[in-house]
Amino acid sequence: MTHILFTAIRLAGGQPRDVLVADGRIAAITPPALPEEYEVVDGGGALALPSPVDAHIHPDKTTWGQTWLSRTPASSLRDLIDGDVAARADMPAPVEDRAGALMDRAITRGTRAMRAHVDVAPVHGLSNVHGVRAAAASRADLLDVQVVAFPQLGLLTEPGTAELLEKALSEGADVLGGLDPVGVDGDMHGQLDVLFGLAERAAVPLDLHLHDGGPSGIEQVTEIARRTVTLGMQGRVTVSHAFCLAGLAGLGGDELTRVGEILAEAGVSLTTCALGADPVVPFGPLGELGVLVAAGSDGVRDPWTPFGDGDMITRAHLLAYRTDARTDAELAACYAVVAHGGAALLGLERTELRVGDPADFVLLPGDSVAQVVVDRPVPSLVVRAGRVIARDGQLVDSGHLRAAGDRLVERASR
Repeated sequence: MTHILFTAIRLAGGQPRDVLVADGRIAAITPPALPEEYEVVDGGGALALPSPVDAHIHPDKTTWGQTWLSRTPASSLRDLIDGDVAARADMPAPVEDRAGALMDRAITRGTRAMRAHVDVAPVHGLSNVHGVRAAAASRADLLDVQVVAFPQLGLLTEPGTAELLEKALSEGADVLGGLDPVGVDGDMHGQLDVLFGLAERAAVPLDLHLHDGGPSGIEQVTEIARRTVTLGMQGRVTVSHAFCLAGLAGLGGDELTRVGEILAEAGVSLTTCALGADPVVPFGPLGELGVLVAAGSDGVRDPWTPFGDGDMITRAHLLAYRTDARTDAELAACYAVVAHGGAALLGLERTELRVGDPADFVLLPGDSVAQVVVDRPVPSLVVRAGRVIARDGQLVDSGHLRAAGDRLVERASR
């Protein structure tokens, strides 16, 4: 059994205490006795917080670590989709390298796991799935990655995509994705028939992007919930973005409560990303109704946006900023969405840094979680299963970096 003693770390903002970790779990807080052999890590009085989770990110699209990409104007979702395809055709670096660079960035900022939406379409084949899966495999000891086979270009409108999605689920994808049944495919029941049918046959979770707002968006949300219950898929379906729900928050609450109760009963989860002018899911009222809400980066430095940095502590800050959080409780609630909401969505064991919990945490300067959400500090230490994997924004475990370097040397020698 491997023992590591983290000295002088502050749990829940209290006084510095020593925390003993054994085989990846918190074994004791201020241990009365110590084992004969153990390693010591100086926490330096830093604040310990549960590691965040990125519940919605697109690493196959990113240009992280590459030269600057100038983006073309876009006035619609279709413009963005078409511009994405055109830009990615000219990207010199392979998906594995670009996605890997973004994963490394996320790891150094404390990210414990991510749900990676990866484009599947005839124009791409399964190259994005294979590239992201390879990047994740070489970092398996640093980061948990769920790959979503995502029909970014449409499902019914792109013949051959359904077959590719099914193939992707046997070649590295863990989750089936969907996109705007009405707004993109123009056929709610047709697209949902395909998606739920495939998810049921393959026994995989389903995560659908839904940008459509207004009554059409609400109709799609409630239909997704109805099908979830009918097929017994409670707890295995997610609606990402769900902009339509933000519009209900200003209607007196009755309609939001009605839809929230439908989602809670169906066990349908939500993700939000607090992007630019996009609506933010009202996670407070929905959470009180029993709806699970998580948060993600969405696009990071890709053809869709020049913004994003793979830092989920920054994402908690943006979520707080967009919802006008002021009190410590409101700020802490934003971090809880990023940490506990994300962990629950990805099926990870919750950690609150109590005895018996997984030793997955970040050490940060600050008096409280509220201050961390506002200040967005770089973690002094990132700890995974009790092992320090990043320090002051740099990876400590460089095994996969050596492998990546070997690949680059090999390519250069060809």
